[in-house]
Amino acid sequence: MDQLFANIKPSNQGKILKLLEANRLTLPKNVNLFTFILNENFIGLIEKGNIQIIKNDYNGNKTIIEDLYDENIFGSMITGISNKEHEIITKEETTIILIDYDRILDLEYQKYEYYNQFLKNLLKIITDKIQDKNERIEILTKKTIRNKLLEYFEILAKKRGTRILYLPFSLTELADYLAVDRCAMSRELKYLKEEGFIKVSTRRITLLY
Repeated sequence: MDQLFANIKPSNQGKILKLLEANRLTLPKNVNLFTFILNENFIGLIEKGNIQIIKNDYNGNKTIIEDLYDENIFGSMITGISNKEHEIITKEETTIILIDYDRILDLEYQKYEYYNQFLKNLLKIITDKIQDKNERIEILTKKTIRNKLLEYFEILAKKRGTRILYLPFSLTELADYLAVDRCAMSRELKYLKEEGFIKVSTRRITLLY
């Protein structure tokens, strides 16, 4: 929770969660978090663990919208998700703090200096998520599987400052994230390897270009 509660004393962090009537849930692997969400407008904070936000279309196809870990936040007003079209699946045992978004906007709480710092931190996180969404749009607007893969690798390389990348997904999940056919993507990875663009070792990708 370091990012959301940056520059806020631990004692005040507890006060904020109490003001917001936040709920802490620890869930096992492969549970749909929407089963436990009662409010349409919510924010979730991952204390520890891993979730994937998945969109299902009318043909039963799945697209991974986000793959999130410790300290990441998500929610109806941030990611634009709803239980009608999406699932929020735990990929391992995960602890999540759920907050009613409407309570965050209560002007009464803004008399507390530490709460205003909380709002600033939340705004910074939302700004970062907008940047992430713009990057995802850049990937998905590429017309070929090859260009989608290369754009994704470039974004990872810039973020991590290295040309040796460790994919956060399995190849099946990567295909879902890129919204492409799994077999076609595997062929393209094979061609990129044969043409000397990349080295592949399980989930480790080394960029050679």
